[in-house]
Amino acid sequence: MPTSFERLVYEKTREIPRGRVATYCEIARAIDRPGAARAVGNALNRNPHPITVPCHRVIRSDMHIGGYAKGADAKKELLITEGVEIRGDLVIGTPWKF
Repeated sequence: MPTSFERLVYEKTREIPRGRVATYCEIARAIDRPGAARAVGNALNRNPHPITVPCHRVIRSDMHIGGYAKGADAKKELLITEGVEIRGDLVIGTPWKF
């Protein structure tokens, strides 16, 4: 059962549209926990509903893909399928702002 923090992270992550990405820091700020980017990443790593909570759309602040429970290659492929431009492991474009 998710914690209240995890529920906040999952709700905010659901707002990221297909074909867009947001950073761990942006999610932390959006839930009024600006210093909790690492905790956001940990919560997303425990995401029990990867279909409805698109954690693959969350990237590092330096625009690198970052981690993913199913591996970085799987995350990259999902993002490319959704129309996100990627060069190497770097996302091209501007992150989603909440």
